[in-house]
Amino acid sequence: MDIVLRNNLILITTGFDTLNTKWMRDFLNHHSRGMLFLPKAVLVFRNETLKDIRDAFIHQLSEYHAVANDFSHEFFLRSLLKYGTQPIKIELDKLLEPEIVKVNLYAYDKNTVLISLEHPNSWVLSYMRSQLEVYVERGTDMSLVIDVSDYKAKARLDRALNKRHILHYQIQYNYDNHFISKLYSDFANFSFGDLCKNKKEDENIYFYTVLECPIGASQDALKKSYKKLTKAYHPDKIFQENPYMIKHYTQKFQLLQEAYTALKVVS
Repeated sequence: MDIVLRNNLILITTGFDTLNTKWMRDFLNHHSRGMLFLPKAVLVFRNETLKDIRDAFIHQLSEYHAVANDFSHEFFLRSLLKYGTQPIKIELDKLLEPEIVKVNLYAYDKNTVLISLEHPNSWVLSYMRSQLEVYVERGTDMSLVIDVSDYKAKARLDRALNKRHILHYQIQYNYDNHFISKLYSDFANFSFGDLCKNKKEDENIYFYTVLECPIGASQDALKKSYKKLTKAYHPDKIFQENPYMIKHYTQKFQLLQEAYTALKVVS
């Protein structure tokens, strides 16, 4: 483990085994609503109501690091505590081969969605909670029931599902042919007709999600989002040689092109 104290954050670089220790998992679980998930890291923002939990974590972190490197725990602890208001970034020291995690989506109706994992994975579930916490009606260690009764909730769900790479996990979403039609049943008689009968239109709705636009967005909105996302995911923007990240960016770039091409035709 390496710990670097920067002006704007505490950077912890470590392996996945350390990331899964109980004391670190407990800290992250408490901060699920204040975490930003990145492809190989999590960024934890300060929450004043969780000050005691953060302080306990910093004490544990200092002790763990001091023992591993054979230096004074008290001295290092004083340095860490000076950064008490800064975010904490916990980054994997290497990006492992992505592990596929299967997540099932089921719409009870237009207002309620069930997200369930085929196998327990607390990291993927923590990501879902971090994105959808205010809309969670109930949940277990393998599932969440989400209230998507308003447009903002649906848009939030779209954004959450659009992210497929969490730490070294690759999320694979599974849903039946009726998922989209139930979720967007209010739009069934709008511009894209009866979704239950037209698979192509189901795909078009998915393409709106890919482009991070609401259903029925204007051509100008689609074009603006397309340009922004392709600029971010263009293969020339990759500054690392990791083959998995190169593949991830390339596939995303190709999917953006496919989505924009399809929606230009139907809009």
